[in-house]
Amino acid sequence: MYPITAYGACCGLGRSAAEAISALERGARGLRRPPFEVPFDTVSGCVPGPLDPPAPALLRHDSRLTRLVALGYADIADPVAQAVSRWGAARVAIVVGTSTGGIERTEDAHDAWARDGALPDGYDYHRQHPFHILAETVRTLSGATGPRYVVSTACSSSAKVLASARRLLDAGLADAVLVGGADGLCQTTLRGFFSLGVLAGEPCRPFAADRPGMNLGEGAAFLLLEREPSATAPARAHLLGVGETSDAYHPSSPHPEGRGAQAAMRAALAQAGLDPADIGLINAHGTGTRHNDVAESRAIDAVFGGSVPVVSTKSYTGHTLGACGALEAIFAIAALERGWSPGNLDAAPVDPDVHVAVPEGRVEGPFRFALSNAFAFGGNNTSVVLGSAS
Repeated sequence: MYPITAYGACCGLGRSAAEAISALERGARGLRRPPFEVPFDTVSGCVPGPLDPPAPALLRHDSRLTRLVALGYADIADPVAQAVSRWGAARVAIVVGTSTGGIERTEDAHDAWARDGALPDGYDYHRQHPFHILAETVRTLSGATGPRYVVSTACSSSAKVLASARRLLDAGLADAVLVGGADGLCQTTLRGFFSLGVLAGEPCRPFAADRPGMNLGEGAAFLLLEREPSATAPARAHLLGVGETSDAYHPSSPHPEGRGAQAAMRAALAQAGLDPADIGLINAHGTGTRHNDVAESRAIDAVFGGSVPVVSTKSYTGHTLGACGALEAIFAIAALERGWSPGNLDAAPVDPDVHVAVPEGRVEGPFRFALSNAFAFGGNNTSVVLGSAS
């Protein structure tokens, strides 16, 4: 068990974690037209307002991803600075996840090359596109010099970083770990999911009988884990268990019975030392696609039965890909802290093949333990069990 002492985020619901949680309380969707043109109708969870250029130290890495990271990191900057001072920079590790890196910058450069025959001024593939630039950006912002690396397992990326953090702490390689994930909207993902036939032209409705498909989103989310809390850094929640599986059933579809998902949830419970009946809330992966929602509901039913409330916050944010594991863990922590969870948006009538509790209205706690799922292409599954700080 390790304390989570701080968190921060930006997403379609707001430019900070506080704004996003306030929007959840109001039941507001953070979905709007994408920030660039695409040849089909859709809505996406793009961060509201302008994304300002980064600080001079990060200008060479400038991309939509870097700007999102800088915005989301501002939420957690002070607690991380305190952790670096407390433990020493070399004892603070960084593990972050992404699925697309700075690809939006390369898309723009490709368009400029096709149009003008030359790459645009300021474009630097090696400093803007690669995944490792995410870790470099976070290192520059935080000043932490401990072990650092990037996890990229599609939509489970920033859930798996919590397992990595636990291992670093267990092994004594760090005393604090800054984890998180980020992905920015780009043509590749929007057109790619459209080509799969799963992108909706209207707001998504996970678990609904007439759900039209998924929406994409973007964001950056970070959590700080420390070996032990302190008077100035009290625990906001505890990381109790992480389950990881890879069933490799299909490149993009889950196993119909959610076998890998079942195994991940059971592994997370076992590591946490909890029984299924202890979990008061599940933040589902819940993308809103036909196959995902049914498979995940079958897995949840197999492990927990049909009574625990199951909520998909993607109906508010869209699917933030490499950021969703960390972002939705933060939403689960907020539910533990505040004693309530948002309900599912427009899920009624629920798909008759979904045999779990899918509440529409606000779900009242209090909750002691919550589980958050992040399931990815290739059957790469991660489940995280979080516990209340009290």
